[in-house]
This record gives sequence, C-alpha cells and structure tokens, in this order.
Amino acid sequence: MAYVLPPLPYPTDGLEPLYDQATLETHHGKHHAAYVEKLNAAIAGNAYFAGKSIEEVLADLEAIPQGARRAVINNGGGHANHSLFWTLMGKGKGGEPKGGLGDAIVKEFKSFAEFKKKFTTQTTEMFGSGWTFLTQDQEGKLHIRNLANQDSPISLLEKPLLLVDLWEHAHYLKWRNKRPEWVETWWNLVDWDKAEELFAEEPAWFVEHAA
Repeated sequence: MAYVLPPLPYPTDGLEPLYDQATLETHHGKHHAAYVEKLNAAIAGNAYFAGKSIEEVLADLEAIPQGARRAVINNGGGHANHSLFWTLMGKGKGGEPKGGLGDAIVKEFKSFAEFKKKFTTQTTEMFGSGWTFLTQDQEGKLHIRNLANQDSPISLLEKPLLLVDLWEHAHYLKWRNKRPEWVETWWNLVDWDKAEELFAEEPAWFVEHAA
C-alpha cells in the first residue's frame, strides 16, 4: 500500500491571522508531503507494510524490516505526527478542555493552568527539532513528553492526545527563531473537542498492545 498526504481540515488560509497561509502551505504541502513521499519510497515492494496503518507500524518498531526501519521511524513518524497535528488545530479554538480529558488533566496536573505552564516549559526545554506531546499510557496516566525529530509516542505504546510541532519549518516564516511566541499563539488554535475525542478512543494498535 502507499500512504497518502491527508487534506487539511480547513483551507490554507483557514487559521489566519494566527497561523499564516504561507507557513501552512509550506508546512503541509512541502514538508509533510516530503515525509509521505520518502516513506512510500522506503517501503516500496515490501509486503510487510501491506494493509497496515502507519500507527500499527510505529507501535512495533522491532517488527519493521531492518532495511526500512530508520526511514520508517523518521518519515513514518513525520507522517503520523503531522497527520494528527492538523486535526488538533482550528480557528476560534483554544480555551480549556472539558469533559473526561479536562478532568484527567486536573487530576494529573492539579489544574489546567499548571498543565499549560508545565507543557509550555517543556517546549522551551526541547533541544533542536522535535515535538512536545500530551500522551496517555495504557494505565490511563497522562504524560507530557518531548520527543526528538519525528519520533512518535505510539512507539512507546502511549496514545498521543495533543502535540505541538517545534521544528523550525512549523513557525519560521512568521515567527523566525521565536519559538515561545509560536507556542503561545498555538494555544489559541488548540481544538480541545478533537483532543477529547482522542482521549475517548481506543485505537486498535493501543488495544492490541495492552498488557
């Protein structure tokens, strides 16, 4: 099978003025597209990948054929991370989570304000390129994790619920090297309704690897 670049859930100017159209077009149409192209090149002709979602593949790195493993971790991770990232942003979003996820955040981090502070601090501590995630492990505990490059928490058997892209290509056209300003803007784009959906879901790869 060949993986495909998912369409954005909004037009390329749909996050203006917070996320500019030029950056979004380049980020999705160039960077994400390149991950998909390189992923497909790495797996071409390899029957192991037939019928497997990228999440299923990333949940079992040791099973990936050795010759393709590094390319799949890098480019498959880039594909999976970005595919989720687009869905967790929207115009007129932001605010605070409600429902089960909101309750779980308060339980784990004492308050949403404390969670936001800790998450934001983690983004400033990310050295080089990577992502900051909110994840849920198989015991239900929430974690804030920095993962370098295009590594995915799926490979840790943790379900990603929220993520912010800290690669320079995510923000450089508008914010240049001012990562904190990008992250502060991103909070106003977070789609907590989508994050709540992810919190409630039990994806097949997550259930399959449950202890």
